[in-house]
Amino acid sequence: MTTSDSDFSDAEFITPPDEWRKKVRVMGKREAAKFDPVKAAEQAIARLAQNFPSWMEAEAKTLAASHEIVLREGLTQETLDPLYQSTHNIKGQALTLGFPLVGAVAGNLCRLIETIPSVDEIPLPLLSKHVESIRAMVSENARDEANETGATLLATLRTVTDEVLANYPSLDEQG
Repeated sequence: MTTSDSDFSDAEFITPPDEWRKKVRVMGKREAAKFDPVKAAEQAIARLAQNFPSWMEAEAKTLAASHEIVLREGLTQETLDPLYQSTHNIKGQALTLGFPLVGAVAGNLCRLIETIPSVDEIPLPLLSKHVESIRAMVSENARDEANETGATLLATLRTVTDEVLANYPSLDEQG
């Protein structure tokens, strides 16, 4: 089936203005030849890096607020969803923001939530320990495995989570 012009007789086509040239500076040939995009990106990240701890603190506060709602209202799908979203955001951003240890704890919590099929079966004390650990690690600037306390805490959380999840078939086993 082909489309004829008559099919669009009641449509109005709007062409957006081309203002990109006003937004960027065009380099000359010599400047472009010397430009190193990787170096420019590294410099931009270095400038932004001073904000990384405060960004991670903001993410941890969002997680803590979601956790408070769970504690106050109970663990339901409606209270779990924002907590999971916040945890997932931390998992995704932690490495970039320089907190791989925090990202590993968040990843472990995501695994717990994703694997247990019913909200009613998620152990609230274990969920809370993950949230408290993330908050403490961010607060104490425990960024990586060099922080022995943080690394031990992560290992313990993984062990306990593995023990809990041993009672549930993994997603891989479900086919």
